[in-house]
Amino acid sequence: MKRVAIPTIANSEFAARRESVMRSLARDGNAIGLVLAGDADHSLSNAWRPNPNFEYLTGITDEAGAILLLDPSHPVKARRAQLYLRPLNSELERWDGFREPVSAALKSRYGIETIMRTNSFSRFLLESAKRAKRFACLHPFAPHNAPISADLAIIRESTTRIPGSTIGDQTQLLPSMRAVKSAAEIACVQRACDITAVGFAAALLAAKPGQTEFDVQEAVEHAYKSAGARSTAYNTISGTGFNATVLHYHANSKPIQAGELLVLDSGASFGGYAADVTRTFAVSGKFTPRQKLVYDTVLKSQLASIRACRPGAKMSEVDAAARKVITQAGFGDNFIHGIGHHLGLEVHDADPATALEPGMIVTIEPGIYIPEESLGVRIEDDILITSGAPKVLTSSIPK
Repeated sequence: MKRVAIPTIANSEFAARRESVMRSLARDGNAIGLVLAGDADHSLSNAWRPNPNFEYLTGITDEAGAILLLDPSHPVKARRAQLYLRPLNSELERWDGFREPVSAALKSRYGIETIMRTNSFSRFLLESAKRAKRFACLHPFAPHNAPISADLAIIRESTTRIPGSTIGDQTQLLPSMRAVKSAAEIACVQRACDITAVGFAAALLAAKPGQTEFDVQEAVEHAYKSAGARSTAYNTISGTGFNATVLHYHANSKPIQAGELLVLDSGASFGGYAADVTRTFAVSGKFTPRQKLVYDTVLKSQLASIRACRPGAKMSEVDAAARKVITQAGFGDNFIHGIGHHLGLEVHDADPATALEPGMIVTIEPGIYIPEESLGVRIEDDILITSGAPKVLTSSIPK
């Protein structure tokens, strides 16, 4: 049997990303940038995952509380990128897992020359800040009724202590970078899509009258793990009948009835990258004339929208291509959401709100929902923008 290479992202790519950010910071008056991993979640309910910007720049996924400091004008080249990790705590780590000491081996594994502990972060941040007197906010801004972003909170406290310090807005830098995927990132998304195809094939066998929506969920998610995914990219939606008209339905508990449609919205995660797919099945194996009319309308609208996924197009134009088909068919009021979103480290990935470019990956997911008829149809694929025709990464999943 031929061994298939496992997609990974090399340390050299993470280093190149950090260098790209620092070039932008240098153009912004040699500003200092901070990217925080986020605090640990000590509950047993969810696996911890770092802030996606931190993961994008470091590849580190198991160091809660870590801080990346980027200082493009530091006189010592090795200290222009500084990684701060929480101090070791042998008693806590007996519960949460043992961690490595700072060593040459750890620096090599992370591809970062300067690694220190967070109890020295304030000292070295002050050293950099006194010299640069310019900060850049890299994390997204928060609405007025939410806590300010973690990096801006630290920056604001620093500026009150260093007269003449200024803050620049670089919140669009990382979304712009993350939106255009590298070859390694595309390979990870493609692997997630291929695993998702295995799951959907298993789900189709389970989607029969007499089974439950959860039976379908269990079949698709079990297949993901058997095929190499550690987790789903998001909570699986498995809705039949009226539940198929609920966009984010998650109970997945109803018995499946003959004659119903099943909307299955699910995706595997691989290497931190998400797939996001929706298919609509007739659980009895055949559509009624009404179901077929609605399904064909959604399919035609999706194909029109995918054709519009060209470099230079805006997502609003892609949306309009799908909405025109659905509206002309008389279902305009039943298409109640947007056409899709960027896809990557997050299911709803960083969106620079710019025109499409080669290397971007977006979902295309038109739908028609008619609650009074217990009739819902959605079809979703993951689309790679190329210099020519768009590439459907999920084309192996029948529709």
